[in-house]
Amino acid sequence: MASLSLRGLVPMAHVADVALSIEFYHQLGFETRDTLKPVDQIVWASMQNGKAHLMLTRSEKPMNPGAQDVLFYLYAADVVAYRDELAGRGIKVSALTYPFYMPGGEFSVDDPDGYCLLIGQSDEVRSSSEHVVRCANQSARNRRTVSATSPC
Repeated sequence: MASLSLRGLVPMAHVADVALSIEFYHQLGFETRDTLKPVDQIVWASMQNGKAHLMLTRSEKPMNPGAQDVLFYLYAADVVAYRDELAGRGIKVSALTYPFYMPGGEFSVDDPDGYCLLIGQSDEVRSSSEHVVRCANQSARNRRTVSATSPC
């Protein structure tokens, strides 16, 4: 099976305006690695934030936020601090929730084309006792029953 070994998987999202999406993902900490601009506008971009990779390409069709059947799950080293940083930048973020599958917490953000981004607590958590205490206190305050519906 070694011949079927992969080195990664990078989602490519169709977007209405690649430049606008680049600006949005920069707010989430992504950096632009490469772009393709054949004439007057960017039609493709490759972005990265740590181990997270994303490609954006201009859609030939009108975007339909209700038909985005893909959601992107991102992992943050400190989900509480990451959410606070995004909210401080004026990005609309959901409440932090603590579903059974993500006891460290998660929240959601919609990108400009309606793609749902779920951001959860990474297993690679800093060992800071302050972080552990803050997460435990936040978890105790915000524990809720998880519904069967998607948070997005």
